[in-house]
Amino acid sequence: MHFTRTLLVATLALVAAKIHATTLIHNVAGYHTTASGLESFEALAFNHGKILATGRLADLTQKFPTAHMHDGAGRSLLPGLIDAHGHVRALGRLRQELDVRDLSLAQTLDATHAFAKPKAPDEWVLGRGWNQVLWTGKQFPTKVALDALDIPNPIWLRRIDGHAGWANSAALQLAGIDRNTPNPEGGDIIKSAQGEPTGILIDNAMLLLENAIPQAGLQQDKASLKAAFESALALGLTGLHDAGIDSNTLQAYRELAAEDAIPLRVYPMIAIEDKNLKALLKAGPIGAPDQRLYVRSIKLSADGALGSRGAALLEPYQDKPDERGLLLHPEEEILSLLRLATDHGFQVNVHAIGDRANHIVLNHLEMLHSANNQKPFRHRVEHAQVMLENDIPRFPTLGLIASMQPTHATSDKNMAGDRLGEERLEGAYAWRTFLDQGTKLAGGSDFPVEPANPMFGLHAAVTRQDRADLPNGGWRPEQSMTLTEALRAFTLDAAYASHQEHLIGNLEPGKFADFILVEKDIFSISPAEIWQVEVAETWVEGERVYAKAD
Repeated sequence: MHFTRTLLVATLALVAAKIHATTLIHNVAGYHTTASGLESFEALAFNHGKILATGRLADLTQKFPTAHMHDGAGRSLLPGLIDAHGHVRALGRLRQELDVRDLSLAQTLDATHAFAKPKAPDEWVLGRGWNQVLWTGKQFPTKVALDALDIPNPIWLRRIDGHAGWANSAALQLAGIDRNTPNPEGGDIIKSAQGEPTGILIDNAMLLLENAIPQAGLQQDKASLKAAFESALALGLTGLHDAGIDSNTLQAYRELAAEDAIPLRVYPMIAIEDKNLKALLKAGPIGAPDQRLYVRSIKLSADGALGSRGAALLEPYQDKPDERGLLLHPEEEILSLLRLATDHGFQVNVHAIGDRANHIVLNHLEMLHSANNQKPFRHRVEHAQVMLENDIPRFPTLGLIASMQPTHATSDKNMAGDRLGEERLEGAYAWRTFLDQGTKLAGGSDFPVEPANPMFGLHAAVTRQDRADLPNGGWRPEQSMTLTEALRAFTLDAAYASHQEHLIGNLEPGKFADFILVEKDIFSISPAEIWQVEVAETWVEGERVYAKAD
C-alpha cells in the first residue's frame, strides 16, 4: 500500500514536471514586431505559459539544456493574431442561420426557400450577408421577392454590413410595421411611392422588427460564443475584441469564464444601448488584463454604413443626392453617453464611418480629452472610414486609436466611389496617412460582416486588392501598409488598444506564450498569396489549443 502511494505521488510529480517543463520550439521561421521594428528568430522557449526567450537555436539549447523540444516542421511562427473589431456571438450564430454572402439575388431567394423548407410554419427564417451592390441594377430588394417564395415563415435577412435588413410581409406584420409606422430616431423604414413599407429597414428601424424575434436564451448564447471561439482558434486568432454586447451576452461570457471555458482572450465592449448600461458602468470593469475575459470599454455607434447609405455624410451621397445618411443618436446625446462612460473610468470605442459622424465624434472626444486632463483612456474610433483630410491629424493630438478593418476597403472598392465621388475618397480608408502621423492602427475584420480569417486582413492591408487580385496594382495603393505594419496592427497595436500590450501582442520575455504556427512564411512568399496561408497550430499560454487535421 505504501509502495503504491509512493509510486502514485512520483507519477503525479513526473506529470506535473512535464506540464511545467520548459518547452523549446525549433525549426521555425519566427517573426514578431517590437518597438525596434520586425525581429526574426529560429527558436522560442517558454515555461509556465510565459515566454522565456526567442533567438538562435544554438543559444537557446545552451541556455535551456533540459527543455522539451518541439519540432516546428519548418513552419513560420507568429504571435497569436488579434481581431480588434468583430461580433463574436453573431459569428457563432452563423452556424444556425442562413449565410447568403456573395450570392446573386436569384441565388439568395433559392437559398432562403431551401433553408425555410424544414422549419415549422411559425419559426423565423434568419440570415445575413446579402449585398445589393453585387446585383444587377444595385437596387435594394423588396418584400415582394420574399413573399413570392410562398412560405408562411417570417423572414429577416440582415445586409452584409448589419446596418440594413430585408423582411417579408409576415415578419413586418408580426412587428406591427405598416404604412402608418413613423421612422424612429436614427432609422429609416423604406417605403414605396404608395407609402407601403418595402421590407427594407435601415439602422435603428431594424430594432422595430428585431424586437419581435424570440430572443435566444442563455445556453444558446453560450453555445454561439463557444462556436465562435472554435472558429477563431482555427484561424490563428488568440484575441477577440467583441464590438458591442448586451447584458445577456455579458452574462454568457461571465458564466463561461467561471467555467474556465474561454480558450482565448476576449475584450468585449458594452453596447451603449443596453438597458442596464448605468448599472454595468457603476459596477466597474470586469476581470483584469491578464485574464481571458476583460471588460473596461463601451461601444457607441454614431452612424450607419456606407453600403446601405446610413453613414452620416457632410455632403449628399453622389449616387442619391437627396440623402446624407443617419446619426443614430442626437449630437448632444452622443456626448452625454460618452461622458457617462468616461466618468466611470471606461474607454469609449465609437463606430463612425461617414465624414460627418467622424467630425462630430472627434469634436466630442476633444471635449472629453480636455475634461479628463489627458488621462490614458486610449479611446478608439471604430472604422474611421471616411474622414475629412484635416480631421485625420486630430488623432495623435487626442491620443486616439484608429480601429480599422483592411478587408472593408477591398470589399467596398466597387461601391465607395459611387457613394462618395473621387474627391471624398482622399480621406477614406486612409491607413498610410494614419500610420505616417504615428497613429496606432488596430487591425480587425468586423466579422461576420467580413470573413474572420486574419490572413485576409493582412493580405488586403498590403495589396489593397481582393482575393481575385483586383484591381490590378491595388485600389488606391498609396494607402497600403507594409507587411510589418500590418502584422503589428493585428498583434501589438491591437493589444495596445485593449490595454494589454505589456502581456500579449508579441513574443518578448515575460509575455504570455500566445502564438501560432502557419504553413508558409508570409515574409518570403508573394503578398498575393498571403490570404491562402493556413494555420497549422494555435497556442494560448503555452498550451496547444488547435492543430490542423492532417
